[in-house]
Amino acid sequence: MILARGREQPAPAARFGCILFRRSASCVPAAVTMPDIRNKLLLLGVLLAVCSSRGIAAGQPATPLAQAIQRIIHRPVFRHATFGIEFYSLDTGRPIYELNPDELFTPASTTKLLTEGAALALLGPNYRFDTRVYRTGPIAASGALRGDLVLVGSGDPNLSQRIQPDGTLAFENDDHCYGGPAVPGDPLMVIEQLARQVARHGITRVDGQVLVDAGMFLEGARELGTGTVISPVVVNDNIIDVTAAPAAKLGVPVLLTVSPATAYAQFVNRATTGPAHSKPDIEWTDDVKGPEGTRIVTVTGNIPLGFAPALFPYAIPKPSRFAQMAFTEALREASVSVNDTEPVRPPNFKALVAWYRPENLVAEHLSPPLSQDVRITLKVSQNLHASLMPYILGAVLAHATRRADQAGFELESSFLRKAGLDLSGASQSDGAGGSRAAFFTPSFMVQYLVRLHHMKIFPYIFAGLPILGRDGTLADALKNSSAAGHIFAKTGTYDEYDEIDRDDMVTGKGLAGYLTTQEGQHLAFAIYANRVAIPGHGGLIEQIVGRALAQIAAAAYRSLSPQ
Repeated sequence: MILARGREQPAPAARFGCILFRRSASCVPAAVTMPDIRNKLLLLGVLLAVCSSRGIAAGQPATPLAQAIQRIIHRPVFRHATFGIEFYSLDTGRPIYELNPDELFTPASTTKLLTEGAALALLGPNYRFDTRVYRTGPIAASGALRGDLVLVGSGDPNLSQRIQPDGTLAFENDDHCYGGPAVPGDPLMVIEQLARQVARHGITRVDGQVLVDAGMFLEGARELGTGTVISPVVVNDNIIDVTAAPAAKLGVPVLLTVSPATAYAQFVNRATTGPAHSKPDIEWTDDVKGPEGTRIVTVTGNIPLGFAPALFPYAIPKPSRFAQMAFTEALREASVSVNDTEPVRPPNFKALVAWYRPENLVAEHLSPPLSQDVRITLKVSQNLHASLMPYILGAVLAHATRRADQAGFELESSFLRKAGLDLSGASQSDGAGGSRAAFFTPSFMVQYLVRLHHMKIFPYIFAGLPILGRDGTLADALKNSSAAGHIFAKTGTYDEYDEIDRDDMVTGKGLAGYLTTQEGQHLAFAIYANRVAIPGHGGLIEQIVGRALAQIAAAAYRSLSPQ
């Protein structure tokens, strides 16, 4: 979904314009009239506008790369679009191709490169999230806990089945938050492990309540890509996977499978099996709060006859209550008797903090290292994980609670400035790149990548970048190209539906990362295309714009010949 500058020089088109203007002004004969001058300047302005918008830059060598890029960006579908491109040689320390390098572009999820880089640099690649469960009273000889059981959220984004036996985190190239398949396994695996630890501490009954402390930072904001709720407690990426499959007959209700299935959400099935060539479309047309903080969700829409089962993610409105109910059910499965009623009044967690001491710890989950989560976030462009990072930075390092995200951005800003970057080429207001305030220049992004290349955290960022034609969000791009397997880059897509033309308006499409050319040259690059109208509403963004950006990068891999 969504980006030093270093060099105080204008874009190539601007340089071209200045040179032409000065020559025109100095070469005008004395007898030329003012209307003639005005006409010439008017014509010159038109030429400059065309050159700037279509990428024709004076002084840009007519290399095979430049010619290949021109052929791509001159396709009819891009006639109203604007491109920003920079390829930078890590070997020579200079740019070898630029197009509008100092103009601001909507970067979409390439923003995650900054967010995850700051997290790795400031927290360290070996940082681990520590999710703990405390008791707030003594344990009687009978096994009864004379108090509450409190699960304290740590901001861990992976309380899920992503965790593998070797400590790595698994992913599917098309993440379930976007409707792709879920990672195989039990999404409540970590919650159930915590419940079994509680039972092993000799607790058989909780006389108080099962609580979830989500006070690390304020819960409730929604990340701007999928609408998933940001919270210090994240179970199954704070979504419920609802898989819909067609029935055997037209008009019959579809078959719904819910994972994880808990008492938190009841799904009322009103969706039907539609004609074979209809469009699959599942919606939550009614989502109301039920008793005890549960949700009653009405499912409507259509799944075509003969269509493969499709996953539709339901964003959980109250992650802490969902986690509380899932933990309660897991405790019962572990033979611990508990009370599952929602508290009448919000618990006083500030008072309960006094119980958060080692002697009262009854369960604990230590996450895989942060470097593993960065890999997941970049590979699949996981919006919630990236959106969490400013909050986590602010809460852990600045000890902020109410405006933890702002505190996190201040820490990121300091990190970028210390790296020597000019932040006038950057604008960021969320961790994932969904904010309308997100803008980066290609030059800024490239210079950021150059500096990353020299940092200790670089191997972890590089390991997380999708690989062209191989995995992550680039798995299906140019699979048969000679460049497949050689381009490592973060993708980004930001689009809106155009009601007038009934098509997709791609506000921002980006690709930024690294490649080694066939000749062995090492490059950092950033490619942006903004304002591309995609005919129809059939999901052709990747086939048209994503493919074009990948082709530009592939052209650098094959035909780069710097002067």
